[in-house]
Amino acid sequence: MGELLPLLIQGAWVTLQVTIFGSLLAIVAAILAALGRMSPWRPLRWFSIAYIEVFRGTSLLVQLFWLFFVLPLPPFNLELSPYSVAIVGLGLHIGAYGAEVMRGAISSVAKGQYEASTALNFSGYKRFRRIILPQALLAAIPPGTNLLIELLKNTSLVSLITLSDLSFRARQLDQATFQTLEIFSLALVMYFILAQAINLGMRRIERHLARGRMRGGLS
Repeated sequence: MGELLPLLIQGAWVTLQVTIFGSLLAIVAAILAALGRMSPWRPLRWFSIAYIEVFRGTSLLVQLFWLFFVLPLPPFNLELSPYSVAIVGLGLHIGAYGAEVMRGAISSVAKGQYEASTALNFSGYKRFRRIILPQALLAAIPPGTNLLIELLKNTSLVSLITLSDLSFRARQLDQATFQTLEIFSLALVMYFILAQAINLGMRRIERHLARGRMRGGLS
């Protein structure tokens, strides 16, 4: 068992990095796409809808293959490392789902909040940052947590673009040692621990936002 852990931990570290950076990209993409989806400017709204529907309506695996194998070809001529492809592919894919979550969360903010912030002469940016966004994020956290855990689980696909994540290392060790039960049991536990870390982190953020809401908003 001891000889298995170092390689699995290396793979888990890659999985953790991809999950963190992919999650950050997903959150940014979700917020921007949700705002674009609600924009009165038609080209921006259409672009956001196209992004959401394309990434929600196609396979994540095909998206990863497209980014990894197609982008280097003409006319794109853009070659990304497996690490970059993993972050971009997972982030944009989960961000498309998160955009609809954020759109619903922003729409759920009471109309009186908009009116009150307007009465206080808040600019549009200040109103969004201090009043709308904290409340929308609070509403979006429960479904958003599920999406981030889904992103973590989807990292297992990046082994197919030669990235040495946890799944890649597990299969590599299994082929070398044939200790299938031990290897995949350890991998299962590691994925579970990472998922619980996401769950715990999101609960702490939720409590922080809830306290901010009780104080009347975040500074």
